[in-house]
Amino acid sequence: MLLTVSGPPGSGKSTAAAGLAGALGYEHVSGGDVFRELAAERGLSLSEFNALAEEDDAIDRDLDRRLRELAAERDDLILESRLAGWMAAEYADLRLWLNAPIDVRAERIADREGKPVEQAREETRSRAKSEGLRYEEYYGIDITDLSIYDFAVNTARWGPEETTDLLVTAAERYDPTGDEGAFPVTDVRYEF
Repeated sequence: MLLTVSGPPGSGKSTAAAGLAGALGYEHVSGGDVFRELAAERGLSLSEFNALAEEDDAIDRDLDRRLRELAAERDDLILESRLAGWMAAEYADLRLWLNAPIDVRAERIADREGKPVEQAREETRSRAKSEGLRYEEYYGIDITDLSIYDFAVNTARWGPEETTDLLVTAAERYDPTGDEGAFPVTDVRYEF
């Protein structure tokens, strides 16, 4: 089974995806880790690399191509990235969306990256807008449209273990016939 975990920066998607992979015994591939590695290889901060990606669409397209290839080739995989649900397309068995209010996400990012919360908040907003514009331009994807996801969780309401438990339950209840299992998310929009 291929599961995707998507959400904005600081939503807890990496932690949840790792926990879900561990609980199910699946491999975990993080698009964010790949993006950060590419930035580090060039000696750039995430903000700088994101700005470069605005000018050089080959960065995003290469990352997204790799995600699509993984989705097509592998099974028993947790694919985690902002666009994993979109990039996995018809290969995804279950698409999961994680989110939290911007203030919660900014605090998490500030903690993780050792920077002031206000700086993390502004960088997060800027990054989200930049990525949203690129996704629309490259693929016609409206990242705020959550209707492709089967299950959505506000991670500010639960701790990491509880969030993982929710996702494991969703995966265990998954029914490929569509009769039971996932809880559809329809007509929902994510706000930057």
